[in-house]
Amino acid sequence: MADDLRLAHRNRILAVKDLPTLPKVLEEVTRLVADPNSSTDQVAKLIAYDQVLSAKVLKMVNSPIYGFPGRIGSIQHALVLLGLNVIKGVIISTSVFDFMISTMNGLWEHSLGCALACTEIAKVAGLEEPEEYSVPGLLHDLGKVVTAVQLPDIRQELDATVKERDCTYREAEALVIGFTHEAVNGWLAQHWRLPLKIREGMAWHHAPTRAEHYPAAACVVHLADFLVKAYEYGFSGDDQVPYLDPNALKILKLDGDALDTVMDALAEKFLEVADISFS
Repeated sequence: MADDLRLAHRNRILAVKDLPTLPKVLEEVTRLVADPNSSTDQVAKLIAYDQVLSAKVLKMVNSPIYGFPGRIGSIQHALVLLGLNVIKGVIISTSVFDFMISTMNGLWEHSLGCALACTEIAKVAGLEEPEEYSVPGLLHDLGKVVTAVQLPDIRQELDATVKERDCTYREAEALVIGFTHEAVNGWLAQHWRLPLKIREGMAWHHAPTRAEHYPAAACVVHLADFLVKAYEYGFSGDDQVPYLDPNALKILKLDGDALDTVMDALAEKFLEVADISFS
C-alpha cells in the first residue's frame, strides 16, 4: 500500500505539466546540442527567441555568481564563457523562479546562496570549471518546488510536520510522501537529460559519498548547503543546520584554513547579491 502511494506521488511529480517554458526550450536546446551539425549560434538564437527568458538568463549570468558582473552582453557570449551546462541550469532556475518565490519564502535566496558557495568551494578545492558547480547548487532544492506544485494538497502537511516534530523538511518529506526532494531531483535531472555530474550533485547532496561517478560534485553541494544554512541565508523549509559529513571535506581535500577562505569569500559574495532582484 505504501509502495503504491509512493508510486502514485512519483508519477504525479514527473508529469511536471505546470512548469511553463521549461520543457519546450530545454528540450530544443538539448536536441540541438546532441546534433553534431548544430552550432553555438543556433543554440543562442533559440534561447534568445524567448525574450523574457533570455533577459532573465542574462541577468543571472551577469550576477556575482559567475564572476563576470555586467560583462556578458549576449546569450552567445554567455555560452562561450560559461558553457552549455551552466546555461541549461540557469534556464531551469530562471524558469522556475516565480514558482520558487511563491512556493517557499526564502527558498530562492537559499538556492542562490548555495550556488555562490558551490563556486567558491570548487575554486578553493582546485576543481576544474568551478562555475559549473553552481548549477547543482542552484537546483539542489528544485525537488521541493516541483513537489509543492505537483502535490499542492500535501504541502500544508509537510509544513505542519516540520513544525510539530521540530524536524527537517527532508525528514518531513520522508514521513509524509515516502521519499525526499533529492530523489525528485534525480528523477527530474534524468528526465531532462542533465549531465551526470550535475545530476549526482543534485541527487546526492545529503549523502555525498553515495555518488557513484562524481562524488566531488555531491560533496561541493553538501558543504555549500551546510554553510548557507549555517549563515542563515535564505530559508529552505526549516531552520535546522544539516549534518556535515566529514568525509566530504576529505574528498575535497579541504582543511580548516581552506574552509576559512571559503567562508570569508562567501561573506563578501552575500553582501554583493543582497540587493539583486531576479524578477
